[in-house]
Amino acid sequence: MNLPLWAMVTAMLTTATPLVFGALGELVTERAGVLNLGIEGTMYAGAFVGVLVAGSSGSVWIGLLAALVTGVLAGLFVGVFTVTLGVNQHVAGIGTTLLLIASCNFASRLLYGGGSVPQVPKFSQLLPDVPVASQYLLTYLAFLIVAPAMFVLLRSTGFGLRVRAVGDNPEAADAAGISVARTRYAALGLGGMLMAAGGAFITLAMLGTFTLNITNGRGWVCIALVIFARWRVIPAVLGGLLFAAVDALQLQLVITPQFAGIPQQLMSALPYLVVIGALVVAGRSLRYPGAYLKPYRRT
Repeated sequence: MNLPLWAMVTAMLTTATPLVFGALGELVTERAGVLNLGIEGTMYAGAFVGVLVAGSSGSVWIGLLAALVTGVLAGLFVGVFTVTLGVNQHVAGIGTTLLLIASCNFASRLLYGGGSVPQVPKFSQLLPDVPVASQYLLTYLAFLIVAPAMFVLLRSTGFGLRVRAVGDNPEAADAAGISVARTRYAALGLGGMLMAAGGAFITLAMLGTFTLNITNGRGWVCIALVIFARWRVIPAVLGGLLFAAVDALQLQLVITPQFAGIPQQLMSALPYLVVIGALVVAGRSLRYPGAYLKPYRRT
């Protein structure tokens, strides 16, 4: 049975929400010249800590706050290696992801015996009887507040100017009196908070529980979306919507009799194949931030 269009749009907006949070978080860190490959682990940690604290406190808001703090700490942790110590950003980011995922899985097995986490308080949908508008509060925040705020922040504020300056030419920014290290730490902290918000949305809104591999590679998708968007806010949001639209479409095709013979694994891979294709197209003649992946040392 075919789903109505409004149901697919509703699912698209819900699916896109963690991608929008994660992509915007990655975007601000990369604009500052730091490739944060710890995003997958940060989203994973936000998802786990949010559920853990929400379950123990009985408050979804306290759980969300704990997840945001976890994201900030994860971003600063990456900063210690990439900004202060000048470690290779690929190694630091992947190491952070492995550490956070392994720590959360260990804690989950230790506390819950390897099974799924019991249901915890979660956000309820607003306007449940209104098509398309029936969304979680965090979805409204992502599209109506966070994305516009990030657009203005990076384009029209002193902080955004400093972030772009240290990402394009840290030597000139330093000569102008801008602290490269402080600006990059601030970008990593803000980015980590947004990434963790994306992970927390999965557990505190969509599911109300935590299972292993819950982020399912969304962090890596966010990195691709940032490159696809050429480090611009609006295209990054549209890229998240594109991925979510294809994901909603493949769910519709799975239950359509005409496509019953197509392996489900191939259908599930369709959104990721679209992202890869878009990345290949957008990656031609791509201009990276001038100091991308480059540690900065004052001379």
